[in-house]
Amino acid sequence: MSFNSSSSSQQPASMRTNGHLTEARDLNVQVQNNVEQSASELLVINAVLKQEIPDHVKTGDVAQALQRTDAIEGRIQEAVSELAQVNAALSHEIEERVSLERELHAAKSALADATSDQLAN
Repeated sequence: MSFNSSSSSQQPASMRTNGHLTEARDLNVQVQNNVEQSASELLVINAVLKQEIPDHVKTGDVAQALQRTDAIEGRIQEAVSELAQVNAALSHEIEERVSLERELHAAKSALADATSDQLAN
């Protein structure tokens, strides 16, 4: 997914910002899903290796590789958690901005109505 800047010049700045935030969140969700899938695959591979490799072979480089996959698995799980937090923060920011835009639109409409009422009197 890429950020589409060609149509952004035709939209108000606030809509472009929210659109970019939404695209960033959606891309982040996609990355989170890929990382989660990779973590699951690594977990299965690691479990198979631990079961299939005889104990007398689990020494030296093999033992070190198994330990490293455990460590990598933990880092991937941390990354998934951090991505979920970023997604939640992006969603909250988008909701806040949409709410503020509604309030701004209502205020502008009220100001326009008040101005036209004063001009009519």
